[in-house]
Amino acid sequence: MKTYKTAEIAKMIGIHPNTVRLYEEWGFIPKPERQKNGYRVFTDQHIAQFRLARLALQMEVLQNGLRKKIIEMVKTAAVGDFDRAITMTAEYQSQVRQEQKNAEEAIYIVQCLLAGKPQAKSSIMKRKEVSDSLGISMDALRNWEMNGLLTIKRKENGYRVYTEEDILRLKIIRVLRCANYSLESILRLLQSISVNPHADMKAVLNTPKPDDDIISACDRLILSLQTAEQNAQTILRMLQEMKKQFGKPSTIPPVF
Repeated sequence: MKTYKTAEIAKMIGIHPNTVRLYEEWGFIPKPERQKNGYRVFTDQHIAQFRLARLALQMEVLQNGLRKKIIEMVKTAAVGDFDRAITMTAEYQSQVRQEQKNAEEAIYIVQCLLAGKPQAKSSIMKRKEVSDSLGISMDALRNWEMNGLLTIKRKENGYRVYTEEDILRLKIIRVLRCANYSLESILRLLQSISVNPHADMKAVLNTPKPDDDIISACDRLILSLQTAEQNAQTILRMLQEMKKQFGKPSTIPPVF
């Protein structure tokens, strides 16, 4: 079995030797063995794991725990549990696709609002139902309400009830937060649309680039998610190959 030194690994992967040590410290690669002189010894499995981790860390999608999930996948692969890592990547990919649908829906909602098209009506919902339905945490719902992004009506018993209009508003807020817009920018946008559906959203959001508006924000988010999905597909192929090369044989006896 061929082995490599830290400097050789760093040159092959295109990283600084200190980064090699950091990946070990963070649990992104298998723990390398050491020679008597204390030098680390790396193998082909380490090279494959480094490349897997590098690709995974390129994914900049942060919303709804996606970044945390892909990092946990890297750590799982590092300990040799390739089956679990494959499952985690497939789950990540599925969630990324759902986030794409959320962003596309937000674009459609805003286009309908600006065009004055009526939205379909539905029954009112309680906070827990909204949280489960939209995948928004209860804390986020409270925070958005406290910051004035929406005002929720209450029943006589004090329970909050969310209307269809509230749901549409939440879908827009959710996607803009995923696109890293501040609560203040989103509030300005929503207030302006309420007063004037034809408001200049570029000016309302007041973002650094002049072409930034809600549609372009969603478009950029969708592009980022599409890249993440493609990378996840590549990672799945890498994991399958790593499983073949480095996976431990099953200890379960065959059934005849």
